[in-house]
Amino acid sequence: MAFNHYAKIKRILTEQPEGWYIRRIDKPTTAKNFRGETVHYDHYYRIYTADSAPIKYCKFQKIDKLASILNTTEEELPIVEEME
Repeated sequence: MAFNHYAKIKRILTEQPEGWYIRRIDKPTTAKNFRGETVHYDHYYRIYTADSAPIKYCKFQKIDKLASILNTTEEELPIVEEME
């Protein structure tokens, strides 16, 4: 079975207390897809605890994929604006 980063994020979030949130970071990043190809993105997302600490392993690029694995919609995810 292939590694699924989004499934790992889901497991991590089930252990988090209420109040975690997602922030879009408008900086370039890269990731390898399931074929081993490097894909470039102009932004990424990071999930933080209610205390504003980044949650380990919770950096990702596809908000729609996270919403799908969490059985919710993008609109229902707790996304906040990036703070400089």
